Amino acid sequence: MRCFLYFHSLSKKHIHTKKSLEKYRRKLRSNATPAEKYLWSHLRSKQLDGLRFQRQHAIKNFIVDFYCASLGLIIELDGEVHNHPQAEEKDDHRDKELEALGFTILRFENKMVFENLEHIFEWIRDVEKKKNS
Repeated sequence: MRCFLYFHSLSKKHIHTKKSLEKYRRKLRSNATPAEKYLWSHLRSKQLDGLRFQRQHAIKNFIVDFYCASLGLIIELDGEVHNHPQAEEKDDHRDKELEALGFTILRFENKMVFENLEHIFEWIRDVEKKKNS
């Protein structure tokens, strides 16, 4: 309950879906990676346990790959570009800033989406169980 109330106080501060990022978000959605397209085909329209996900959602000045507001959950898919020290440092900074706002972040390598999708779903369900307990 505490996380739920905290999340709603954040939304009042207008940190979500900034207009200035709208064109960039649209571009990212139209140029989604194969892993993003595949995961989205399983998350959209509340297919996973009735959870509503958005893709390429803006929070503050960040654009996250997938976002579930009811869980305060962010899912990031990482390709090869994320396996370099500078990218890892940038990802760590971003994750810390978003976690400080109360969000839970799950990061997966792109190949995991294709090789073990059910495992990703189990991680999401674990977050849901923790939020609901």
